[in-house]
Amino acid sequence: MSTEKIHFTRAPKAKELEQVLKNGAGTIYITKSAKQRLSEKAKKKIKELKVELVIESARGRPIELNLQTISEIVELHRDNRTFREIEKITGISKSTAHYLIKYAERNKIKQGKKIVYL
Repeated sequence: MSTEKIHFTRAPKAKELEQVLKNGAGTIYITKSAKQRLSEKAKKKIKELKVELVIESARGRPIELNLQTISEIVELHRDNRTFREIEKITGISKSTAHYLIKYAERNKIKQGKKIVYL
């Protein structure tokens, strides 16, 4: 099986990388943090085989809710409301509410360049 591009989200071990490169990968796409964790053997293999290494940014979709809504969801959760109750009150899906609660557990949210503590 010959492929032109291969994507890695985690740093591959040298043996894994060698096996992939034998299959004819011409370009390797890797995240910045995975590139930093590449072993010296893996870096040497990439250099030997003259494979192009492209750093890609895999960012998710930004939160499109205003800070007031996020604060309301956090407060409802602190009042021991279930995620289904929060969904009925705010109109935000329960999975999104759950994500926002986990996100808010860091106790701060960035809004542009401004940091807001919850």
